[in-house]
Amino acid sequence: MDKNTKIYVAGHHGLVGSAIWNNLQSRGYTNLVGRSHKELDLLDGVAVKQFFDKEQPDAVVLAAAHVGGILANLQYRADFIYQNLQIQQNVIGESFRHNIQKLLFLGSTCIYPRDAAQPMKEDALLTSPLEYTNEPYAIAKIAGLKMCESFNLQYGTNYIAVMPTNLYGPNDNFHLENSHVLPAMIRKIHLAKCLNESDWESVRKDLDLRPVEGVTGSNSNTEILDELAKFGITPESVTLWGTGTPMREFLWSEEMADASVHVLLNVDFKDTYTEGSKDIRNCHINVGTGKEISIREVAGMIMKEVQFKGDLLWDSSKPDGTMRKLTDVSKLHSLGWHHKVEIDEGVHRLYDWYLKGI
Repeated sequence: MDKNTKIYVAGHHGLVGSAIWNNLQSRGYTNLVGRSHKELDLLDGVAVKQFFDKEQPDAVVLAAAHVGGILANLQYRADFIYQNLQIQQNVIGESFRHNIQKLLFLGSTCIYPRDAAQPMKEDALLTSPLEYTNEPYAIAKIAGLKMCESFNLQYGTNYIAVMPTNLYGPNDNFHLENSHVLPAMIRKIHLAKCLNESDWESVRKDLDLRPVEGVTGSNSNTEILDELAKFGITPESVTLWGTGTPMREFLWSEEMADASVHVLLNVDFKDTYTEGSKDIRNCHINVGTGKEISIREVAGMIMKEVQFKGDLLWDSSKPDGTMRKLTDVSKLHSLGWHHKVEIDEGVHRLYDWYLKGI
């Protein structure tokens, strides 16, 4: 792909989109286009069409999505399926109508069945029921990858879908209720440590930057303590959801970006399936490390990194989600990309980034 190629990165302020933007720039791709949600609502089909009419990009990276953790997926099921389907319909549809040369669609490994054989190969898709908690989101992402696959088969387009495992990294969401597991644990344990050490200045800085249900650093000590206790954060302990036994695979977001750009630049649709196959399906590519660790182990790792001396407790009345979710990354490896950042290094990097931002 020529260095002057005009590339639209949808979701360029998000966890992965911002990392993809930076990765492209580091490789010399400077003709990049991005719009914030305020500037362009991807749910608005007319606005998306007008954007494509005006900008005429050559390639598209669809990293924009409506995302969240277990609680958010349970509470806002309609939002997760509706908004993601709309975003995909609008961006992929306009990409086709504007003859986009290359499109990269980012999905999620939650597309795989709840009881899929581990590690999960791409061929596990649609072989049995999904995990209930995030079923609407998963169905939207399956629809997205099937749109890419179907446009390629019918119209000869070059749309590639990548399915990342659990991501974490710079620009992550640290919301105590709606974020993913790893950044949520980092923030909870950090706040508990600050309370334990009576470091109210740090607590107030944190809450001023990321208010919790309207509570900021300007609230009284009692109000802050009462609010944080709702989320299992006290000076003596941190209580996390579930049992801590589920196994998870984690990938540093900047590595996801590197893998995504590698695929964008070096992989074509014809490379994603076996030539001569009777039925061409499951052409998406898993992106991960191929390694797993329990939530309990990650929490212990964070406790050590943050240096919180209190107790780590588990609320088994809350859902665990899928018990195991490990990707088979052999297809990705065969296409020339391997991860480098291990989970302990990633936790250190993310906590360091978090502290610098407060």
